[in-house]
Amino acid sequence: MVQALRVLFKKPPVIVGIVTALMFQVIFSIIWMTAYSGVNDRTNELTVAIVNEDGELSQGIAERLAETLPFHTVSNLSSEEAIDQLNHHQVHMVLGIPAGFNELLQTAGSTAEIKYTINEANPVTIKSMMQGVSQSVTNTINKQATAQGVQTVLTATGTPADQAANVATNLTSRVEGVTTSINPVNGMNNQMVPMMMVLASYVGAMIMGMNLQTAMGMLSATFSRWTLFGARIVINVGSALVVSLLGSSLIVALGGQIEQGFVAFWLFQALFLCTFMFFSQFFLICFGPAGSLFNVISLSLQLVSSGAMVPRELLNGFYSGVGQFLPATYAVQGILSAQLGGPGIQSAAGSIVLILAIVVALSLLVTLVKKQRVPAGAPSPAPSNA
Repeated sequence: MVQALRVLFKKPPVIVGIVTALMFQVIFSIIWMTAYSGVNDRTNELTVAIVNEDGELSQGIAERLAETLPFHTVSNLSSEEAIDQLNHHQVHMVLGIPAGFNELLQTAGSTAEIKYTINEANPVTIKSMMQGVSQSVTNTINKQATAQGVQTVLTATGTPADQAANVATNLTSRVEGVTTSINPVNGMNNQMVPMMMVLASYVGAMIMGMNLQTAMGMLSATFSRWTLFGARIVINVGSALVVSLLGSSLIVALGGQIEQGFVAFWLFQALFLCTFMFFSQFFLICFGPAGSLFNVISLSLQLVSSGAMVPRELLNGFYSGVGQFLPATYAVQGILSAQLGGPGIQSAAGSIVLILAIVVALSLLVTLVKKQRVPAGAPSPAPSNA
């Protein structure tokens, strides 16, 4: 066995495999720990729209909410504008104060409603944060309404303190929160589809790319670089269509939501999977086997910056900026729209097509610049005369 170990440790694939395992630990630890550091301190990057339909009567409540909420707030939108921006992910919750809200607060025995609207076609972090905020806001307004109610009763009737306490007990539920969701998610399994699809697609593209690059190297002395690059395009496009068809079919068969139709979902997956293939193979074309290290870095960067798990608004400027140039960011946006509903996938698809075109052009350029062995059977250059 000792002799076998000596021989194995002289083989480059063994060394590369061990180094790759080590680099996975180093790269993921550094990127994930730095990317998610301080996320909870950047909640003010999320936006809540406060829509006051009760006018001046509830203006004080709206202003207090804007001051106390730990988010960026906007209060100059109509209800329709706020819902539209919520659907386009420009705001993360709409807090509505309906007409007659203050009057109901002042009416004994009545209950006023404050309305919350959230978009579930978002990372699960957004949904849980906004649900917690809605409960906190309702409790806060209830306390304010109770204090005002007790003060009004004491001022008007001179009620003794013990009776005032009983009155306050009856006033603690003067406000109810009503939460409405747009693009609802049916179960945690559907919420995790964007993360799963990005992870599975890029890892699969990485492994496929390594094997394809090895095969291309074996044939580099037989076929021209133009022929091999054309074959690469055909294999990538054909594989993306077939693989995504299987993946989309399994998601549907296992209870996945497909709000914009199966064909749109399948073709969008084929588009970003094909982009992942060319994106990951670009590093292999440039650096050979060492390109796998860049793919590990790329995988980790895309997982943290795409918004599949944590909203991109909560990331620091570096990771949020890097995510704008990586295909996974737009893959997540498109998946959320195609799967759960929303403004459509045209914008995300357009960004991915742009990245795909750039990566294919760069890959072709590097392929043409790099030296290649002369194909077998090609005529040798004639010797020059002495």
